[in-house]
Amino acid sequence: MIRESQGFQPFTDEPIRLVGDGGEWLGPAEVDLDRENLGPERLKGFYLDMLTGRLIDERLGRLQRQGKTSFVAPSSGHEAAQVGMAHALRKGHDWVFPYYRDVSLLLALGMPVVEFAGQSFGTRADTARGRQMPYHPGSAELNVFTVASPIASHIPPAVGTALAMKLAGKSQVTLCSFGDGATSEGDWHAGVNLAGAQGAPIVFACQNNGYAISVDLKKQTGSDNIAVKAHAYGMPGYLVDGMDVLASYLVAREAVERAREGVGPSIVEFVVYRYGGHSSADDDGRYRPRQEVELWRRRDPLDRYRRFLERRGLWDDAAEEQARAEIDATLADGIQRALEAGPVPVEWMFEDVYADMPSRLAKQREELIG
Repeated sequence: MIRESQGFQPFTDEPIRLVGDGGEWLGPAEVDLDRENLGPERLKGFYLDMLTGRLIDERLGRLQRQGKTSFVAPSSGHEAAQVGMAHALRKGHDWVFPYYRDVSLLLALGMPVVEFAGQSFGTRADTARGRQMPYHPGSAELNVFTVASPIASHIPPAVGTALAMKLAGKSQVTLCSFGDGATSEGDWHAGVNLAGAQGAPIVFACQNNGYAISVDLKKQTGSDNIAVKAHAYGMPGYLVDGMDVLASYLVAREAVERAREGVGPSIVEFVVYRYGGHSSADDDGRYRPRQEVELWRRRDPLDRYRRFLERRGLWDDAAEEQARAEIDATLADGIQRALEAGPVPVEWMFEDVYADMPSRLAKQREELIG
């Protein structure tokens, strides 16, 4: 667990946990949360970020069923891991290569709701101007690489970015997030191998929810877990309870700072669970029993962490009611502004590619719009 001089132990048999299901502290008694930069406001901030992620996930799911967007990738159950990662980074300074389920990660990093919603709806509020399918945002301002659909295809570019920062002598770290299914792709192994060989300042963050769409992890790998794969690439591998936000934050922070100090890359496996299907196009009832989903819901990251705060006198029903009302108002405003921005003009497809539009494209544009 936590050690004063050595930090967290890699390659543990069981996931690293600091908060029990009842909200009790499981870490060493001598750990001073204030000294770990975890004062009352920061602790409450983690919960507010997780609650925001949960509520926008639920709201966008409803909007998809109403036809406002064509696709959603449910993220409920992943909030603790994603918020922990976000707070471990220097926002707007470090680089982030997310995947399509990283809703809480992006919002906790500071992505405005109107931008995330605008990207989901494909309106003028989308900074990518409607050129990606929903749940594939990016942000130049926040150093967030645009989400890519092909699984694991973002991992080599993430390693390249980390190596570029190293060669430039900058203090920037790259965090690359992905699901367990990505570790079955060749791009994953090529990228992680290069990072290990070159000492890239990168953290590989696997959110292992047990299924690559409908394929159980046991059918993907013969390894006991994902973290153990780090042995082959010369880096530490940390197995973390990804439904424990404090464990997720502190282990991610250690891995990020290790990379920042030039020690090298790490693999951090966050054991999580997605309550919804793989996407809005998935019938998860065909490959996993309802009893399994309900069993995992008993370990809900928000409920667990709320009990932790309540034990310390930092949260109660009144605080919950106020927080939900404020977050709901923020989400409603951002979503409404994204919808009111209106559809993307079709002629935008010709822009932002060439500095000077070639004559053939100019002709096509003229023929299209008259």
